[in-house]
Amino acid sequence: MNDRFSFGGRLPFNPQRRWALRGGVALAATALLPSLAWGAQDDDPPDRYPESLLYDRPIKVADGVWSAIGATQPYTYENSGHNNNLSFVIGDEAVLVVNGSASYLLAQALHEEIKKITDLPVKYVVNENAQIHAALGNNYWKEQGATIIGHVDAAEYLERNQYEKIERLRAFAREKAEGTVVIPYDETFEDRMTLDLGNMTAELIYFGASHSPGDISVYVPERNVMIAGDIAFHVRMLPIFEYTDTAAWLETWQDFAAFSHDKIIIPGHGGPTDFETVDTYTRGYLEYLRSEVAKLIEEGGTLQDAYDIDQSMYQHLHTFDELARLNAGRVYERMEFEF
Repeated sequence: MNDRFSFGGRLPFNPQRRWALRGGVALAATALLPSLAWGAQDDDPPDRYPESLLYDRPIKVADGVWSAIGATQPYTYENSGHNNNLSFVIGDEAVLVVNGSASYLLAQALHEEIKKITDLPVKYVVNENAQIHAALGNNYWKEQGATIIGHVDAAEYLERNQYEKIERLRAFAREKAEGTVVIPYDETFEDRMTLDLGNMTAELIYFGASHSPGDISVYVPERNVMIAGDIAFHVRMLPIFEYTDTAAWLETWQDFAAFSHDKIIIPGHGGPTDFETVDTYTRGYLEYLRSEVAKLIEEGGTLQDAYDIDQSMYQHLHTFDELARLNAGRVYERMEFEF
């Protein structure tokens, strides 16, 4: 085990420690992953791969583990809804895809890239949650014969919100949404599920409540790679939705940390990195924001005061302008009932 991934307990919060990030890949991670060309980019252009609907080409994270790193931006027509990471794991017998993508055509574009690497069939498609960029491309994969899998909570959320999701996709993707139909999962699970790809294993794990309903992670033990999904963030600011329970997320983080502290992390957004980096920008950010809101509530502060909480130490993160004030307000509205 490489010492740079060692974990000595709870890490001190230091939001200014950026690990010399270049495009989101920490130096500690690139020492293990020298082939990650994605880390050579410092900016976040509208599209890195104009020949494809994908925002960028897949990169090799480890032998048999690849990820197409999406834009660290909101959904736009230019990024085609590829603003998350679309990962895949290649065994001796089959391929597993993590995230069906935002649309039928985007899923097709990802499949074209997979076929450049292997001619094995995509047997499983696992959704890290039921957001647009994770689940709306599932019908393409179903046509290819794949089994679509997600958490029971994600399945319920997708069914309940499918019409709103498809309308939102059509609004930003326009003709790129052609062919997209929301379909239910073929299989669901509650805690864990293990899939055999042929001398390569994918362990689907639900650590607990975090960013959105049914957030799961996929661990590849043969490569020590944790495809963390939206439980873990860096490079872009994490979003807090109206239904996000940040106290529960922090409780879940303890189990995630105990399991993932020594692993290569592919987060839901941004390039592969190490645990300490996502710990800083996930646990660290949540604890900071909750502590500031708690002080504000104790002093009789208002929702407007919450919007004005100083988050300048995080302003280097992508989507800071869109999310910082909104996050503070949502934490305030929920924490009012914790006191």
